[in-house]
Amino acid sequence: MIKLGIINVEEFLRTVNACEGAVYMIHPDGRRTDIGRQYGIQDDLRRQHSDNKGYLKLVLDIPAPSDYMSIISYYAGDV
Repeated sequence: MIKLGIINVEEFLRTVNACEGAVYMIHPDGRRTDIGRQYGIQDDLRRQHSDNKGYLKLVLDIPAPSDYMSIISYYAGDV
C-alpha cells in the first residue's frame, strides 16, 4: 500500500491504464476499488483533482510488482 499526492492526473491515469493487473484505490472506510480502465471512476478522480486545485491524494494497493514499479517510476517523475 502506498500514499500518493498526484499533480499530473492525466499522466497518472495513463500509467494506471497501462498496468496489466488491478490498481486498487483504498477508500477511508477500507473499501477497495480497481481504478484501472474504469473511466467513470477516473472522471471522478479528475473532478476531485480539479476541485483540489491540481492535487489529488490517493492510497493505492498494487498487487503486481511490475505495475507497482511502473506507478512508482511515474510518481518519481511527477513534477
